[in-house]
Amino acid sequence: MPHRILNLDEVAEYLHLGKADVERLVKDREIPFERRGDRVVFRRSEMDAWASQRILGFTGRRLDEYDQRGSEATARVLENQAIIPLMMRPEWVEPALTAKTKASVLRQMAALAGRTGQVCDEAELVASLEAREALCSTAVPGGLALLHPRHHLPYMFESSFIVLGRSIQEVFFGAPDGQETRLFFLICCQDDRLHLHTLARLCLLAQKSEVVAELLAAADAESMFESLVAAERAVIEKRGRQQGAG
Repeated sequence: MPHRILNLDEVAEYLHLGKADVERLVKDREIPFERRGDRVVFRRSEMDAWASQRILGFTGRRLDEYDQRGSEATARVLENQAIIPLMMRPEWVEPALTAKTKASVLRQMAALAGRTGQVCDEAELVASLEAREALCSTAVPGGLALLHPRHHLPYMFESSFIVLGRSIQEVFFGAPDGQETRLFFLICCQDDRLHLHTLARLCLLAQKSEVVAELLAAADAESMFESLVAAERAVIEKRGRQQGAG
């Protein structure tokens, strides 16, 4: 349920944070919370919006550490920590979106998601994407946006997946650096923890590899998919070598 109330331990697990980290955020009033008597509680719907916006702003070591914690939390469902091979297919990539506005991007990306056969109600997905964008843009510096629904409800999708669209022309999507956007990922997850981990992983790939330039230059959907798989593999292997050296 989108309005489920979480306690301190539950929200720490949900956000891939330590309990002490959440207590500090509460103390500094950096996270939405409520007091019910002597208890501190959190609305899950507020946590998702807060966490996704926070992840989109992560850079460097902070982003890498969050992704690592996400890998540990989702280890049961991810082979070799890789998300892209599990959640994407080449046929779920559209290299020539005709959208020219933010509204048309949302509609065309929802239609692309619908072609996977995994979306239960395409109109509901569009409405949820619009509601999420109304909070703040999901565009990040570098020319990409990480679209996702306002709420992550299991009944919205048959399974968790990602689709990717590349627009023919640049679209003003509200990126914080003021630049226009051409790459649009749509993350559709049944599981909250997998959603946040996927969001962090795609941010990490954009910052730690040349995948954005490769996706923009790729000749077709197959090449775009292969670039993503290779970039994720390289980032995971590099982290493994660094941990081994440490």
